[in-house]
Amino acid sequence: MTFFDLARRNVNRHWLRSVLAILGIVIGVVAIATLGVMGNSIGLMFNDMVTDVGDTLIVSPASDSGTTKLTERQVDDIARAIGSNRIIPYASTVDKITVGDKESGAMIYAMPAEDLPSLLEVESGAYPKGTGAGCLIGSELAANSKENGLKLGARVRIGDETLRVVGVLKERGMGFDINPDYAVIVPYTWYSSHYDEDEYDQAIVKVKDVNDIDSVKESIEQKMNRREDVVNVMDTRTILESIFAAADSITVFLMGIGAVSLIVAGVSILNVMLMSVTERIKEIGVLRSIGTRRSEVMRMFIYEALILGVVGAAIGGVLSFGTGYVITAVIVENADYLFNPGSLLYIVFGMAFGVFTSVASGLYPAWKAAQLNPIQALRHE
Repeated sequence: MTFFDLARRNVNRHWLRSVLAILGIVIGVVAIATLGVMGNSIGLMFNDMVTDVGDTLIVSPASDSGTTKLTERQVDDIARAIGSNRIIPYASTVDKITVGDKESGAMIYAMPAEDLPSLLEVESGAYPKGTGAGCLIGSELAANSKENGLKLGARVRIGDETLRVVGVLKERGMGFDINPDYAVIVPYTWYSSHYDEDEYDQAIVKVKDVNDIDSVKESIEQKMNRREDVVNVMDTRTILESIFAAADSITVFLMGIGAVSLIVAGVSILNVMLMSVTERIKEIGVLRSIGTRRSEVMRMFIYEALILGVVGAAIGGVLSFGTGYVITAVIVENADYLFNPGSLLYIVFGMAFGVFTSVASGLYPAWKAAQLNPIQALRHE
């Protein structure tokens, strides 16, 4: 305890130098923790944006098949290949829509009416009937109803036909299959009649057990691509893994940038500690001459580095929390990401790395102090 008090006394005695060393640690901790929080928040944002696709296969015409559409017969063949799993074929286009005197453009998705509940969830209203002139609208279109006039019960004119909005969808987020938040969704029977089409753009396969995705994919390819490539089957699970791996790489890269600033702070502490050893050579000589062991002298200087590191890490941790809150609220637009255990762990890691860097920077000066010859130290001017 005596040697800890001596270390604390020296920190207080050279308070300006200590403050500057602590400031370096604070900056390093804030940098590494904040950048780690930002990287983790980006990963969480991707996870929230890409929803309901981990159990999905997307079947589309092969690029060299000579067509961009799937026929009804091909959809039936795929349905037989996947067994009890669900297939949802759909078609899409972009068209002009009119609500009252407000005109705008929108993406239009069409799929069999009986398949709508298995892919899309209604927040208000109901699903359209296959034979009726009803449609669904995405959550973002409904949110902008003042600008576009689209809301539950509104009548939408597409070409020379009118549909009534019978339901508003829950927000679904970006997906690899469809992005309905900004779209109008109609029954395929109406779409086929209106646009005079009887083919689909793609088919979405929902697999009941994600462990069966590979076998279902192989079954589709064996059924459809026996002689030549007729369809492409995309496994969204693989794409998700690639995206999350990229997000993790971004986090590591950002933390690496923060770690550089913390290492610079460690060099500053190394310099401070070396100066402290040089200034206190006579004091070290006195301590050694009265029987103080080398390990105790070394411990005294390590305590000094530890004090600087702990104070700097504590202040840096508090500032990191505040900075992380601002970043997640302003840049990612969701402050809740800060309270994710992964984000908080980066703050703890930043603080721990700050303390470790400080102590590591103090090891050589402490060793150097412990190796001083007591007689030579007493003679030092």
